[in-house]
Amino acid sequence: MSLKANSLHETCSSCPVEEGDHQASLPPEVVYLEERSVSSNNPEELIVAKDKGVSATWIDVKKSLLTFDRAGLYGLLQDLYAANIENRAFFHARLGLGSDKLGPYKAAISRWLNPDLMKGQAVSVSKAKKAIADYRKASARPEGLAELSTFFCEEACSFVESCSFQDEKYLVALIRMYGQSVQLVANLPPAERRPYLERLSKLRVRSKHVGYDVQDELNTIWYDADFDERLE
Repeated sequence: MSLKANSLHETCSSCPVEEGDHQASLPPEVVYLEERSVSSNNPEELIVAKDKGVSATWIDVKKSLLTFDRAGLYGLLQDLYAANIENRAFFHARLGLGSDKLGPYKAAISRWLNPDLMKGQAVSVSKAKKAIADYRKASARPEGLAELSTFFCEEACSFVESCSFQDEKYLVALIRMYGQSVQLVANLPPAERRPYLERLSKLRVRSKHVGYDVQDELNTIWYDADFDERLE
């Protein structure tokens, strides 16, 4: 594949691309719980570590959790659930709760792949991929991963179509995610494949407007999977 290394097309020159996707922020200061029974999530029962310079591991966490009674564990889980939307999405996906378990993950993909340029929102392929990685950690249901990977490609195509975005890394991410989606769909039960096959086929047609050999790459992935026969 010969993608030109244009960072942005003229019609989308004002679209910011997030920098520092590979930078890691410093970890927060670690605190430990005193090794005694904790019966609730009362902050007064939390004891600061004697040595804050030592990083905790899962072994340390597990050891502290063993000191909790049932009420304490429920309180801890409740605090984690309420802490942020990512935690709530994790609980819902892991436990199979709610009618829109993929909603938060799709929202994150849309935000970072298909941002609102009028609001000055940036593009970040890595953060869009992280939404799928987060779902994989929470649930990893094959149909959920197939949906999110296909949705990723659809959102990327929509953004490219809307503003002629021609960033090389963005287009390479689209091609690679299309390949992952094809693999995931191929492994689904036959009865569940057809809706995804139709969407993946439409993406090949839409990609002709992208240029830079993207359509050729998607067609190669499609034909290697023999999907034409499966749609007949």
